[in-house]
Amino acid sequence: MYFCIPYRNTAKAFMSTTKYIFVTGGVSSSLGKGIIAASLAKLLQARGYRVTIQKLDPYINVDPGTLNPYEHGECYVTDDGAETDLDLGHYERFLNRPTSQANNVTTGKIYQSVIEKERRGEFLGKTVQVIPHITNEIKERIQLLGNNGDYDIVITEIGGTVGDIESLPYVEAVRQLKWELGDDNALVIHLTLVPYLSAAGELKTKPTQHSVKTLMESGVRADILVCRTEHELSDDLRRKLAQFCNVKQEAVIQSIDASTIYDVPNMMLEEGLDKVTLEKLNLQDTKAPDLTQWNQFLERHKNPKGEVRIGLIGKYVELQDSYKSILEAFIHAGAENEVKVIVESIHSEYINAKTIGKKLAKLDGILVAPGFGERGIEGKVAAVQYARENNLPFLGICLGMQMAVIEYSRNVLGLKDANSTEMSAATDNPVINLMEDQKNVTDKGGTMRLGSWKCDLKEGSIVSKIYKSKTIEERHRHRYEFNSDYRDQLEVAGMIATGTNPETGLVEIVEIPSHPWFVGVQYHPEYKSTVANPHPLFVAFVKAVHEHSLKNE
Repeated sequence: MYFCIPYRNTAKAFMSTTKYIFVTGGVSSSLGKGIIAASLAKLLQARGYRVTIQKLDPYINVDPGTLNPYEHGECYVTDDGAETDLDLGHYERFLNRPTSQANNVTTGKIYQSVIEKERRGEFLGKTVQVIPHITNEIKERIQLLGNNGDYDIVITEIGGTVGDIESLPYVEAVRQLKWELGDDNALVIHLTLVPYLSAAGELKTKPTQHSVKTLMESGVRADILVCRTEHELSDDLRRKLAQFCNVKQEAVIQSIDASTIYDVPNMMLEEGLDKVTLEKLNLQDTKAPDLTQWNQFLERHKNPKGEVRIGLIGKYVELQDSYKSILEAFIHAGAENEVKVIVESIHSEYINAKTIGKKLAKLDGILVAPGFGERGIEGKVAAVQYARENNLPFLGICLGMQMAVIEYSRNVLGLKDANSTEMSAATDNPVINLMEDQKNVTDKGGTMRLGSWKCDLKEGSIVSKIYKSKTIEERHRHRYEFNSDYRDQLEVAGMIATGTNPETGLVEIVEIPSHPWFVGVQYHPEYKSTVANPHPLFVAFVKAVHEHSLKNE
């Protein structure tokens, strides 16, 4: 009998009843481990099990907060202020449950923790090594969520591919945990690629065989194979994979390309991934998954009654993952409104007086996206002006809200040099300024205003009608803020502060009441949009865009 030691000090240790599923990848990156993990979690949740997912990232950065969006995609922020991998967004959108700092662990965090312990003298003079110290830290982090008693099943996605040097300590930790917990309490799902060679006209299993072999060389045997493929796997091919990869045939699961990631839970249900998982973990398989709400969403998503075209004005648009949560929030809001949202990604660096008419003329609405730094700023300001002057529904998020304030200050208030001190430290009119508590910050990582903060809404405003509440909580990630010294001037000129932080008085939301629909928010509403609960701000924005498009037909 194995006893798990809780991460936090408690009166006594307790026996672990939590089951652990590990998702590894092979052959190629970007096969969709996060989507497979989220889909399986959704199926198990729909059967009544309490499930959560965590991501182990092998890079040495402590978190993705300082990574370039071109490098890593968006940085996803949790309620408790963790800057995390974008896969956590998928987990929340699928499960409709918040994640936390415990749901994302990096090699940087692992080594940082071990080194801090060594400096404190916790290892009693022992030589600190990858085994056992690093692997013990990994095992402790993996079991942290399982030991709190909130979950029946913890799914752990291991980033990278099997065979990567960076992933070896994680694979070793999985090997140890599987041995310690026993076969009924832990299993490994290996996601791999079965490529199609058009010249030969057939699918090839050899890459998968080699990937499984590499995994076994580390002492880990895959219990289930999930095979990404462009073509259907025949029974003969499944038998071949089962035989040479040492798994049962029913544990060879096909994951064929889907039109939307939201199809994957149903595809995995059809393949029996949840059934095989429950059998291997010795869990009851008595209740069929209830996917009624999920399938209602899919029905609306796939059968829209209209369509709208929204311009996403950003400076990282070359990589879709840079604005992943925004794009998914549009899918949720589109389904809620029964319209197809066509998102036209427009690089703000290429918007100027000559190009703006051509680039924005066919849009029904404009969203100016979050971001940092000076590049592409004037294009964002120009896009805001276009939306304001042409009565296009407008939503500005974080930097997008700040650009709205700058644009209004310049073109309505007449403060021609109005700017953010992020872009121009010497501006005479810093309508956007560095937050007071950020002025002495020197470290860049994890030092912004992060996580969930309260916001009081002005009665009668657009946002108060949208949220149907006096106070809301939304997630933040920023260093600069609306400069309240200019609030009175702006409000007299027609831009109203309709949301403020109750503790600090910081302006969180601005609106232009004379405009059909113009809202700028300092926070990131896209982080809280899920399939089960589309974010009300996105739902209202898409509705306004759709109404505008109908008027202009």
